[in-house]
Amino acid sequence: MKSIFDTVSRTCSKAVTNAYSTSFSLATKMLAPSIRQDIYNIYGFVRFADEIVDSFHDYDKELLLDEFSANLFKAIEMKISLNPILNSFQETVHKYDIDPTLYKAFLKSMRLDLHKSTYLTQEDYKEYIYGSADVVGLMCLKVFVNGNQKKYDELRESAMSLGSAFQKVNFLRDLKEDYEDLSRSYFPDTNLDALDEASKQKIIAEIEADFHSGLQGISKLPVEAKFGVYTAYIYYSKLLNKLKKVPSLEIKNKRISVPNYQKAGLLAKSYISYRLNIL
Repeated sequence: MKSIFDTVSRTCSKAVTNAYSTSFSLATKMLAPSIRQDIYNIYGFVRFADEIVDSFHDYDKELLLDEFSANLFKAIEMKISLNPILNSFQETVHKYDIDPTLYKAFLKSMRLDLHKSTYLTQEDYKEYIYGSADVVGLMCLKVFVNGNQKKYDELRESAMSLGSAFQKVNFLRDLKEDYEDLSRSYFPDTNLDALDEASKQKIIAEIEADFHSGLQGISKLPVEAKFGVYTAYIYYSKLLNKLKKVPSLEIKNKRISVPNYQKAGLLAKSYISYRLNIL
């Protein structure tokens, strides 16, 4: 029966989330059960596309991304796919009427990672972040507001700011891997061969401005989503604070992370703030 296949597909998306990101998995578990699976479905889709361009070095990445993209559009058209990740994602797309321009923009940014290694202008930088992060936040927002277009439009800018903040923190954290292993440099007007404190502080100030805008939106989210999104905000804020304390030249030499025992403390802090309604 197809219902069994759909259940298996959803289970696969949840398994992908749990396997690839402990922090995102933890935050997703803090969402209401009514929307949790759809966020797993979105994450599974974006994670697989990201893995193609970041990890599959021994294979024809462009061919794999072409096939993945074609299968996505076919899945959405037919409302089914034998790829369980795409099958669960198309289910969420149709359930919430997610705008096709969002996942198309995401695939465009993933395709940029195949050939573009340096972002020299703010325009190119912002376009990449929009496609790689902002649209993911917007797809999740459509789920958070249960498809309510008016609420979606109200929170759109804040959701994009939060997506940008998360992505920029990832860029700073993964500086060594992106620059040395993948030969990518996302930050414009920044010499990563000799990253100085002034450049680092400029990046951090930009991220903090995004966080400030994003937090305003979190306070207006429906109750089903607020605690989970706030948990992610607290985690990334903690990660940014750790990065602020690391000398600029050391960021390229080691990957900064938040240990699991600290994540548990952050979860408790998030819950207290949520219960006291001080978001």
